[in-house]
Amino acid sequence: MTRTAPTRNDALWPANDADRFVSRHNGPRADEIDAMLGTLGVASIDALIEQTVPSAILDRRASGIGAAMTETEALARLRQIAGRNVVMQSMIGQGYYGTVLPPVIQRNILENPAWYTAYTPYQPEISQGRLEALLNFQTLVCDLTGLDIANASLLDEATACAEAMALAQRNAKNKATVFFVDSDTHPQTLSVLRTRAEPLGWTIRTGDPETELDPSCVFGALLSYPGSSGAVRDFRPVIEALHEKGALVAMTCDPLALVLLEAPGALGADIAIGSMQRFGVPMGFGGPHAGFMAVRDAYKRTMPGRLVGISRDSRGAPAYRLALQTREQHIRREKATSNICTAQVLLAVISSMYAVYHGPEGLRAIAGRVNRLAAILAEGLRALAVRVETCAFFDTITVQAGESAALVLDRARKVGINLRDLGDGRIGIACDETTEPAHIKALWRCFCPDEARLAALESGLEAQNTLPVSLRRQGALLTAEVFHAHRSETDLLRYMRRLSDMDLALDRTMIPLGSCTMKLNATAEMIPVTWPEFGALHPFAPPEQTRGYHELFGILEHALCAVSGYDAVSLQPNSGAQGEYAGLLAIRAYHKARGETERDVCLIPASAHGTNPASAQMVGMRVVVVGCDSSGNVDLDDLRRKIAQHEGRIAALMLTYPSTHGVYEEAVVEICDLVHEAGGQVYLDGANMNAQVGLARPGHYGADVSHFNLHKTFCIPHGGGGPGMGPIGVKAHLAPYLPGRPEAGDAHAVSAAPFGSASILPISVAYVLMMGDDGLRQATETAILNANYVAARLEGHYPVLYRGCKGRTAHECIIDLRPLKEAAGVTVDDIAKRLIDHGFHAPTVSFPVAGTFMIEPTESEGKRELDRFCDAMIAIRSEIAAIESGAIALEASPLRHAPHTTADLTDSWDRAYDRMQGVFPGGMDRVKYFAPVNRIDNAWGDRNLVCACPETTSYAEAAE
Repeated sequence: MTRTAPTRNDALWPANDADRFVSRHNGPRADEIDAMLGTLGVASIDALIEQTVPSAILDRRASGIGAAMTETEALARLRQIAGRNVVMQSMIGQGYYGTVLPPVIQRNILENPAWYTAYTPYQPEISQGRLEALLNFQTLVCDLTGLDIANASLLDEATACAEAMALAQRNAKNKATVFFVDSDTHPQTLSVLRTRAEPLGWTIRTGDPETELDPSCVFGALLSYPGSSGAVRDFRPVIEALHEKGALVAMTCDPLALVLLEAPGALGADIAIGSMQRFGVPMGFGGPHAGFMAVRDAYKRTMPGRLVGISRDSRGAPAYRLALQTREQHIRREKATSNICTAQVLLAVISSMYAVYHGPEGLRAIAGRVNRLAAILAEGLRALAVRVETCAFFDTITVQAGESAALVLDRARKVGINLRDLGDGRIGIACDETTEPAHIKALWRCFCPDEARLAALESGLEAQNTLPVSLRRQGALLTAEVFHAHRSETDLLRYMRRLSDMDLALDRTMIPLGSCTMKLNATAEMIPVTWPEFGALHPFAPPEQTRGYHELFGILEHALCAVSGYDAVSLQPNSGAQGEYAGLLAIRAYHKARGETERDVCLIPASAHGTNPASAQMVGMRVVVVGCDSSGNVDLDDLRRKIAQHEGRIAALMLTYPSTHGVYEEAVVEICDLVHEAGGQVYLDGANMNAQVGLARPGHYGADVSHFNLHKTFCIPHGGGGPGMGPIGVKAHLAPYLPGRPEAGDAHAVSAAPFGSASILPISVAYVLMMGDDGLRQATETAILNANYVAARLEGHYPVLYRGCKGRTAHECIIDLRPLKEAAGVTVDDIAKRLIDHGFHAPTVSFPVAGTFMIEPTESEGKRELDRFCDAMIAIRSEIAAIESGAIALEASPLRHAPHTTADLTDSWDRAYDRMQGVFPGGMDRVKYFAPVNRIDNAWGDRNLVCACPETTSYAEAAE
């Protein structure tokens, strides 16, 4: 989809250089670039790149994306694309529902960079706001499900169900290999379950749980509550029978239905999963949406995903942090039970705020109205002699329209309503928060356009309660104070502002995280996300209504192929780790199609991202670790040994490039050749594509498949730990094995929606359009310049651990802090917390090498901010020198007391260093960021695990 330069740039019309987006995206100005190059001792960017990128892979040719658009032009183009989508009233259901996002939440969370540019809260002292919001989310899920503990969100409902299946298998008391799935489960969920089960040797069996389930033959079961058809059933006898045979029970449930229905935990379920989409999050053609999981207390240490807990800080005050952090899958590596290291934090926050705003009484009103509209719809259809199959239901009914089904579906579309075509004359109809009485009346007319009968219909209707008496929720709901304290918009506005003020995000400061690429998420890129033409579409809407989305996908797929050298792309994976999983599934299917099922060894360098080995074990591969040499490169001799040792069994090599050590390995082509000669495929982890776009193409130098972290290289914001997107690109021979359509039950589906989190893809498309070929290349060059400049400025103060053969780093660098631990006892945490006092988020801590910082400044930071960061690091080094010289003891130093809070500014002072030095390092700053809590005691929190909103008295007890 090549584009020519706009006519305004030809010889006649003058270019509007002031409106060039690349100059807004890239931080350094021309004079700053010259000064930085002078520090590095090179004459030009081109010279730096030639010293950095191996000549064997360097490729500066244009990708065919075309010239850059201005922000105005790109938004006009996206508006044109959006106009090709047709927004209808969706009554399809099937796990996706219309909802009303309160404008105060839209403006102050979804559209607020203080929330959407934040990073995963691994540094809890600067993440208290989003951690509190996530604790609210966990509390909401626990209350709705009636279970003991909930995580801080998963990727979507289908993947949450797959994680529930794996959790059941780990904890079941029997050794069965069969997992039973209620046949009344959404088809996209069943498809993802089959994908997850097959490589691990598990069998999926479907049927009616009440008549076709043998509890003695399964390790677990998934029950749908309500079912995909809308039916609500009492599963207590089924659950009891499963427990008697040592099996675990998971229930996939609708959170709005749970406002009125008895909680799964009260019915006996061990696990509850679902999607929180209908709590204020647009359908967005499939995502992003926050999946959820809640479990009984006995399973909390094997539950996947992140978990927010309450601990205390050094003053004894309550403080939030991620609990049980050793459960994180990037730490467990090949021993991981899941590759989940991504949540949907931004969407979980929106859902939690929706519940905070409405409170239990508001949620009951919304759920009650939805249920009553569905009941009126059903009663009216019965009065019109239409066969309604569903008797007990919350919001969805299934009707048998027989030979009239096609006519009814067509009539409904003509009046602007989409229904679900179930085949065999059956139609599914779902009501939601956006349903109006006019929609109900229009549907009656679609089934029976007899005006006389319709006129008499309403007067004779008497809608009955459609929820079984035995399943109506009893007792209080959402009793925590937070769900009662912010009912007015003023109160909620101030609450959200208070939370965001506690956090450090990219809107305040550089976040120099190695391997995480926290770059500018431009406002122009974000604007289309909230357009209804992108946000209000159901993922299974008819193709003729979604032409704009498919044009958008085409632009992005072309761009990703162009910059990578791959031949085909799947946009389905909605996280980087899920992209790894999908890519390895493609490799596995390729070998299987060739009759080489014995290929099960995945070679992974010791420096690899931790999700790599976790993904490999999830597709049934055996992880074999390949060592690295003293320069941080893959040890070629060890690679040859491992290939020879496993001759005929090599399935894949997972390689991060540039390496996780921050260098371009010179031997990358040889590495790929060795794996191919052994019959394997090369999976190139795309986490570091920000160092390759416009300069090197993995598909050309030997890789077979990569994922693209759109939330890194292509500007989708991290959102506090999600959303993310991890599309995969493949060479032509792997294209037949890309993920299929989940709603159709196709092979290898990895997400619930066919195009993953589609509604955030306009962000990456806008970025590509506004950068063009030249801009994308310049972004990569600037990222390399910035990283090398930081390395040069810090050298002499901190050793740079790895460099390329010509002394350069890639787009990130690792500084070695281990000698400081040996000499003075100073830890990486001490330095990370002291950086907070300077107003910085810490770099990546102790990854990929324990006791180090991995620093990635990205192209979006200018020289002034880079110097501010380097000055802070140099000042901290001076404080360490004072400890080394004996001038001050480590325990008495500002490093060990960091971060300093306003309490340190106002309370009595008896420390060995000056108060101003501690609180205002580098001098007074009238807009200084203060962490809301002092250093947090993680160990205390894990010993006293609290992961839901406590009663007020609990806060007092925690402070004692």
